[in-house]
Amino acid sequence: MTGMGLVVFIALYFVRAGYGMFRTRQWGPSIDNRTGWVLMEAPSIIVTSWLWAQSDIGVMLPQCLFLLLFLLHYAQRTFVFPFLMTGRSRMPLSIVLMGAVFNVLNGAMQAGGLCWFPPADYAAGAGYLAQPHVWAGFLLFAAGMGVNLHSDHVIRHLRRPGDTRHYLPQRGMYRYVTSANYLGELAEWTGFALMAATPAAWVFVWWTAANLVPRADAIHKKYRAEFGDEAVGRRKRILPFVY
Repeated sequence: MTGMGLVVFIALYFVRAGYGMFRTRQWGPSIDNRTGWVLMEAPSIIVTSWLWAQSDIGVMLPQCLFLLLFLLHYAQRTFVFPFLMTGRSRMPLSIVLMGAVFNVLNGAMQAGGLCWFPPADYAAGAGYLAQPHVWAGFLLFAAGMGVNLHSDHVIRHLRRPGDTRHYLPQRGMYRYVTSANYLGELAEWTGFALMAATPAAWVFVWWTAANLVPRADAIHKKYRAEFGDEAVGRRKRILPFVY
């Protein structure tokens, strides 16, 4: 998965994944955007929940807490986010299938790291949660989720009903980066990895960066081309003041 992430990271600087503002007919047949998101994200919930149920950890801490946080994110992305969308956008079926395959693999990887091959430190049970890196990770996870949710809210309210034009988002963390929603998601999973401290969680951070950093670069360039350097200003792509 680490090696595949590197391939994806490099490839996405040359090929724009064809969903959202970069969707083209070259990506093949498409389906309704809401349906696409549900089908793409649901495997994370199904696979992770099934493997959790097949393990013997039950409601054991700290694994139970980390699994619930993981599932909380994907419950929002599967059952809430798609139905808040406005407009009639579509998503290529190829993108849906690739996303679903990744979510099957990642769900298995995260559940495996927490339920089947947990770090030795987990033997401390609830005591593990008192460690500073867990608190730091939880705060980063919560902050990242907040940024992600608020940024999605900003994007949804850029247009009035019937308007199909593109606008440059200006509120929240969009004052600092042009892909604030991706910043939030990257912060979420970095916080999760700090808490869980499993190799699988850190591989997920790498995959998140491999997928979102090149796309943030593509969005940044599109905004500069469409709205001009002066409008975009000194905003970075995904990491405030850095990149």
